[in-house]
Amino acid sequence: MAILAAYRLMMKKGYLAGLFLLVFFSSKAQFRKYSNEFLNIGAGARGLGMGGAQVASTNDATSGYWNPAGLVVVRDHPSVSFMHADYFAGIGKYDFASVIIPAKNVKRTLGISVLRFAVDDIPNTLFLVEPDGSVNYNNIRTFSSADYAFLLSYSQKLKDEDDKKLNIGGNAKIIYRKVGSFATAWGFGIDAGIQYKTKKWQLGLVARDVTTTFNAWNFNFTEREKEVLYLTNNDIPVKSTEMTAPRLIAGGAYTFKLSKKINLMAEANLDLTFDGKRNTVIGSDVVSIDPHIGVEASFGNAFFLRGGISNFQKALSDGDTLNQKKVWIYQPSLGAGFKAGNVNIDYAFTNLANQSNPLYTHIFSIRVDLVRKEKK
Repeated sequence: MAILAAYRLMMKKGYLAGLFLLVFFSSKAQFRKYSNEFLNIGAGARGLGMGGAQVASTNDATSGYWNPAGLVVVRDHPSVSFMHADYFAGIGKYDFASVIIPAKNVKRTLGISVLRFAVDDIPNTLFLVEPDGSVNYNNIRTFSSADYAFLLSYSQKLKDEDDKKLNIGGNAKIIYRKVGSFATAWGFGIDAGIQYKTKKWQLGLVARDVTTTFNAWNFNFTEREKEVLYLTNNDIPVKSTEMTAPRLIAGGAYTFKLSKKINLMAEANLDLTFDGKRNTVIGSDVVSIDPHIGVEASFGNAFFLRGGISNFQKALSDGDTLNQKKVWIYQPSLGAGFKAGNVNIDYAFTNLANQSNPLYTHIFSIRVDLVRKEKK
């Protein structure tokens, strides 16, 4: 998010410091509380439409992101999933793709997921001002800032009975981040998850970044760029390390059977962080807890309606500048989907930014189950 904030400042002010801010946030952010924040956006319109409440119920190709233990639920056929979303009217782009392949014994599943968050065509204003002090707009060039994550997932069944199912899973994460030709970073981490399901109850637990995911940054400035940075009293970064602290996500879901063809599933997740006090429902120096609540109505397992709320925060009441009274605010989301044969198409309308700068956008995703046709 710091990269987006720097870009917006650069577009407003249009001067030299804009470019440096982009690199500054990457170079000086050691042990940041919101490191690798693009990995917390979400994946798939189903989960985003339910407010990110997915740890217990996820059971498709997006499970590599939400809870790798859910991958093994897809037992008979490979499955692929794609999602695209825009930030700031197309300035930023967020994409997700995954493929899962069950083993022949249907007790294990492998998956590969790719996430990309990028801002393209960022003006490089480093040489906007000539040595004589004049402004030369012909010196402006553009570059891209992109974050990539590759998730290698494994899931296995420990118990598979009619009324009791127990699955475990894990991710090996590889992170690659690039800011134009100026900076690159590599990072590595591990996630672990578990799911327990009965006929009506579903429970899930995920430990993200259990090994404390890190990003190691390297910077590559030309001699001319270093000279400009020096003359403008800016530090010239060489190397730095950015850490991502572990977090736990616990969730439970319950399915209400309303009729023969109509089911209602409700899920609640608790996102627990241990990197200092946050503006959440429960915030302390030891642990902060951020809830996510979602519901999904299924009609004949062919049409779905979804809703959710998340991102609870305390903020000043609108128009109350005198008493400085704070009230609780939250982020709602809506979604829908339908299934036709082996194809699922989902839609969500939700806020992908933050409460101080809400940005609601339309999100579409598609999932295709690669089922082989039986020979007659």
